[in-house]
Amino acid sequence: MTQHAWFDSPIGLLKITGSVSEGVTEIKYYRELPPHAVRGNVPPCLDECFAQLEEYFMKKRTFFTVKTTFRGTDFQRDVWRELLEIPYGQTTSYLKIAMKIGDRKAVRAVGGACNQNPIPIIAPCHRVIGISGDLIGYNGGIEIKKDLLMLENPMSFGKQVSLF
Repeated sequence: MTQHAWFDSPIGLLKITGSVSEGVTEIKYYRELPPHAVRGNVPPCLDECFAQLEEYFMKKRTFFTVKTTFRGTDFQRDVWRELLEIPYGQTTSYLKIAMKIGDRKAVRAVGGACNQNPIPIIAPCHRVIGISGDLIGYNGGIEIKKDLLMLENPMSFGKQVSLF
């Protein structure tokens, strides 16, 4: 049975969805609690995700071990798996991901897959930037992308970003 819970984070409210069999299947950004939504207890299947997100935002966790399930096309899942390989505090480009999955012409498609990433933060699409170093697109908004990058590596933010 799929369940969800609301997580208050420094970047806003996150709705986390998952189940015992699949683990975390979705994280969505919200500016505020929707009118129909009810805060409740965190279901046991999401306890570990909440704990790991808390550690991440306190700068005590640099990678996630929580169980996840990605729902998408084969291409999207290939891109999302590459996101999991980007080290904490580093960035890569859409082009580099396209090259890693074997199609350097798929840069825009990689951007589309990043935009459709169902599990942001855990699958860190915020670490993907333009080849020029520009912060390009983010399903939570550019400000959240910037905040996450600053959280992970405040010393390099605003300087020429080295690409992983």
